[in-house]
Amino acid sequence: MPQPEQRVEGFGPFTTRVTWQLPGGGTAVWESRLARRRGALAVRAPGADHDRHARAGEVAIGRLRRLNSIAATAFIIGGALFAAGAGVAQFGSGNAMESASIYFAGGLFFNTGGYASLLQAVNAPRHTAGGRVLVTHRWRWWSYEPMRLDWLSAFLLFTGTLVFGVNLLDSFLQGLSVQQVNRLIWVPDVVGCLLFLASGHLALLEVCHGRPRVLLRNLGWWIVGVNQLGSVLFMVSALAAFTRPATGSPVNVDIANWGTLTGALCFSVGGILQLFERP
Repeated sequence: MPQPEQRVEGFGPFTTRVTWQLPGGGTAVWESRLARRRGALAVRAPGADHDRHARAGEVAIGRLRRLNSIAATAFIIGGALFAAGAGVAQFGSGNAMESASIYFAGGLFFNTGGYASLLQAVNAPRHTAGGRVLVTHRWRWWSYEPMRLDWLSAFLLFTGTLVFGVNLLDSFLQGLSVQQVNRLIWVPDVVGCLLFLASGHLALLEVCHGRPRVLLRNLGWWIVGVNQLGSVLFMVSALAAFTRPATGSPVNVDIANWGTLTGALCFSVGGILQLFERP
């Protein structure tokens, strides 16, 4: 019979780490991010002072490697394009359509990275209570698992990239009034930023198992932290881009452009770090 769970950790109704006492002694530890990103389960033998990792099957490992590479590369390129678009807006010829086109191309890469991240959560190998292995299920393009913290974080991230897509498409519209600019362009921008911030906060709770703290030796913590900084900078940019009805001009164009540029670079750096968080 499976052994009872020794300790369950997480946030609210969400479980991010489970520790079991194994029948022959020692412990097995499942962590949602470790399983999803690296396809691994930590196992400590009796008397050992370090963990070894029981790996998922080759099918799961291959999936996770491909999805991780796609997501990381997409965020690297998407972030670089957003930074380039902001650079053109700040230092270029002032042609709004030029920077909008670059932003739109970057948005497509963000869409790709967001969906690949969701697929990582959907197809992550699962643990069995009291077991020493991770189980690989059939491939799925979608699932609905709102009680999983990793799935919810990835879903909010992907949804945020789609909302940004609305903002980016509307930015090509010409002859808009101030009210239309704020409603069609600024509001989706702010909503997308809020979704990014919510996703990053949940990802931080996941990697810290419910209690936000500094984990300098944890690569996952650095990835989440850098991406969350990018989300904060995006929000600063969005707030500065609000068009004031009284003047018909943004609150602060320089802050808007620099916020986008530096925030986008954070996502590129996060993508580079993610390349090293693989099975």
